[in-house]
Amino acid sequence: MDLGISGKKAIVCASSRGLGKACAEDLAKEGVEIVINGTNEENVSQTETEFKDKGYKVSSVIGAMEDSSTREELLKVCPDPDILINNSGGPPPGDFFKWSEEDFLGAIKSNFSQSALLMQKVIPGMKERNFGRIINITSAMVKNPHLIMGLSTSARSALHGLSKALSREVSQYNITINNLLPERIDTDRQTRIINFQADLGKISFEEAKSMMESDLAAKRMGTVGEFSGICIFLCSKQAAYISGQSISVDGGNFGGIF
Repeated sequence: MDLGISGKKAIVCASSRGLGKACAEDLAKEGVEIVINGTNEENVSQTETEFKDKGYKVSSVIGAMEDSSTREELLKVCPDPDILINNSGGPPPGDFFKWSEEDFLGAIKSNFSQSALLMQKVIPGMKERNFGRIINITSAMVKNPHLIMGLSTSARSALHGLSKALSREVSQYNITINNLLPERIDTDRQTRIINFQADLGKISFEEAKSMMESDLAAKRMGTVGEFSGICIFLCSKQAAYISGQSISVDGGNFGGIF
């Protein structure tokens, strides 16, 4: 299927590994010119070289998305993106009664305000070109919250609310804004969470992973390719009438209807 996005330009945040990297590569395969980002210089350089060796059009910006200088550099390298993939590492799990004001404010900066400020910058140009696709990679914890992940849930829920309101305003300009909510996709972040649960329960990593997967509807974690394929379809011309949605990518694990 021709997704109709060849020749478009995309900024993919936090894309030197994991879900962001998979989405960036799938976009590149469709002929999209991509700008990748990450905080680890070695990871970013390695991914950029890997992509260039495959013939993809790619450039990179190193830095944390929480820093305004990183966002400014991204927009300098790609001033007219047609596609924006907002992505960020979530705050660590923890104890609600031990979180400080700084913990909450840090989560908001990492998982809400940086994405909001980027949307603010790119939407005017998307309006002029009458095309825009914005995907926010958030978390299943927004729909299925657990207190241990409360920092992530609270900040990402704010992004969902803003994105829904924005989506109604920009739909007439062929701009869509959707949220993808991964749960238990096999990434480094899941490894860290399993390690945390293993330490908490005083069990081995393998035992913690087996217990986690046995509770999933699919009885396994998802793959990054299973996630990125959905992301790329939402960037396509065929997905122009899908907007303002929060789509769970969880193997059917979410127990609700919506």
